[in-house]
Amino acid sequence: MQVLYQRCAAIDVGKDEIAVALRIPGDGPQGRMTIKRTYKTFYGVLKEAARWLAGQGVTHVAMEATGIYSMPVYHAMIEHGRFEQVLVCNPGHVKNVPGRKTDYADAEWLAQLLECGLLNASFIPTAQVKAARDVLRYRTKVVQQRTSEIQRLGAVLQDAGIKLDSVASSIATVSGRHMIEALIDGERRGAALAELALGKMRAKIPDLSMALEGRFDEHHALMCRLHLEHLDLLNQMIARLDVQVEEMMVPFRAPGNS
Repeated sequence: MQVLYQRCAAIDVGKDEIAVALRIPGDGPQGRMTIKRTYKTFYGVLKEAARWLAGQGVTHVAMEATGIYSMPVYHAMIEHGRFEQVLVCNPGHVKNVPGRKTDYADAEWLAQLLECGLLNASFIPTAQVKAARDVLRYRTKVVQQRTSEIQRLGAVLQDAGIKLDSVASSIATVSGRHMIEALIDGERRGAALAELALGKMRAKIPDLSMALEGRFDEHHALMCRLHLEHLDLLNQMIARLDVQVEEMMVPFRAPGNS
């Protein structure tokens, strides 16, 4: 096969160590030779690896995508190697390239594919886009945690015979919060609890009076208090993330849009 990149390298990425295979002109088969090195994945060491490859005149570097482990390696190569291209390749694509020999190490095989132009780079978002995606994905996780916490709070109320969610649309309303807080503080009379309803929920006071009478005791009060405190924390986190998302979206808005 025709060699397109005279000086290139491939990296086999692990959690704690990377294996680097450098392909350059030499006295090996087809006038090529391979130099192998290993490096720890500490970021300072990765910078050394990038500088070494750059010092060897490398123009192209490739590695397989390995989730979070490949990203520090990729960024070290981008920031400290100044190569023409750094490719993060889909492992499925690499696996399907024919001709692999079982005695070749991953990095050396990748390097041989790279020098012949047989690797395709996966899309890597810019650092700005990547940061926004990270924050948005974490916000989604926190919202999911909040939903789960509301469900756990509902399970405690059900265990106590409190059927608030059979009458109200959700226990996570302002009215529901007032009623649960009153239960925690010791109020057990259904009629008194129902009077805490606000707005349209006041039309349901007769049903609420029956739904709020149960066997709510001290251990239910403790569990509900902890669930409410956790919900408050999750809500604060979501609000903080919302502010951060708004700030991060500013560069992507069209001129004139607020």
